[in-house]
Amino acid sequence: MNEEVKDKLEDCHTDSELLTQFHKNTPQLRFSGFDDDWEEKKLNEYLEPSKQKNLDNKYSKNDVLSVSGEFGIVNQIEFQGRSFAGEYVNNYGVVETKDIVYTKSPLNANPYGIIKSNFGKTGIVSTLYAVYKSKNNVDPCFIQTYFDLNKRLNDYLRPLVRKGAKNDMKVSSEDALLGNVVFPSKLEQQKIGTFLSHVDSLIQAKTKKLENLKSVKKSLLQKCFPKEGEKVPEMRFAGFSGDWEEMKLGEVCEINPSSNLPSVFEYVDLESVLGSEMISHRTEFKNNAPSRAQRLAKKGDVFYQTVRPYQKNNYLFELDFTNYVFSTGYAQLRPKEINSKFLMCQIQSDTFVNMVLEKCTGTSYPAINSTELSGISLLVSNDFIEQQKIGQFFSKYDSLISAQQKEIDKLKDIKKSLLQKMFV
Repeated sequence: MNEEVKDKLEDCHTDSELLTQFHKNTPQLRFSGFDDDWEEKKLNEYLEPSKQKNLDNKYSKNDVLSVSGEFGIVNQIEFQGRSFAGEYVNNYGVVETKDIVYTKSPLNANPYGIIKSNFGKTGIVSTLYAVYKSKNNVDPCFIQTYFDLNKRLNDYLRPLVRKGAKNDMKVSSEDALLGNVVFPSKLEQQKIGTFLSHVDSLIQAKTKKLENLKSVKKSLLQKCFPKEGEKVPEMRFAGFSGDWEEMKLGEVCEINPSSNLPSVFEYVDLESVLGSEMISHRTEFKNNAPSRAQRLAKKGDVFYQTVRPYQKNNYLFELDFTNYVFSTGYAQLRPKEINSKFLMCQIQSDTFVNMVLEKCTGTSYPAINSTELSGISLLVSNDFIEQQKIGQFFSKYDSLISAQQKEIDKLKDIKKSLLQKMFV
């Protein structure tokens, strides 16, 4: 557990004794000094609809806000790169700092919309949003954390919302407050809200670091490989010179080499591979395996996702085991004139992906066949030692990115557990 989160949790205690005494509205985990049951009330006893409109045009399109499930209430231009507001914004609702916003738009995990608090500057939102003011008995930060758990949010909104023909939310601002919630005293609300905001800040800081790492890697890939129309990279390791050679993928790799499957193997499903992370499924007998289990892996093989290649869910097989079998959703690339890690860098580059997409068929699920894939060109250093150095360098960088992502995932798991245990 992250040390900063662990330190904060030391001030909490588990109410196992209270639970055994049949206290219905007591969370499993709470801060010391709080013993009272939480109270069940209508949400309208804590919030009231805001009537503030941008009638004087004090706020412009530059001040339009959007609501993100992951990032909360954000400036639309800063977050999405442009404003999606209509020509006139004088009928937009004003959202002041600490106001609550309910967006009546479905998301994958939240089919009835989401509820977030505004911790940024004052802005405006379209009439598709409901804006609320907090009453004196509630902490706005607690409101957001209360509805951060998807199940709790969905369970609250489901009985209140009627979906229209266009999947829009048919519920008034007032009616969206008619559901029951179970809240503690305001002082305990503030404790919980502040603590979980701290966890959010940790996640956001590590996410920003991750994005920076990815951005730096992308920049380095552009510099360490020749640009379009050129034969030498802008940046290279000392001691190497000379032009790189343009070659077809089918020239540097054996694509989909034939092999006999063993009677017992680990099957790796296409949907189980994300980046360099692999989850395998033991299959005891060959005749029980899915028909797509056809690619017997060998150390050094690169597996290229041929369906939706823009996702870059490719895998470099570096294990010594010989009983791993991959899906035919991959093209199996067995290097013969190229370093495996160097090849992995190439196929992950935007340049290569764009060339692949030009050869793909289909729109919703663009895919490329192995024949077309083998004809894709790439520039290759003639010096195998240079290939190794480049491949090893980016492999280490990928390890940094993977480690950072694991830290984020761990913090998110901690937060999800806290959202379950610190609330009724």
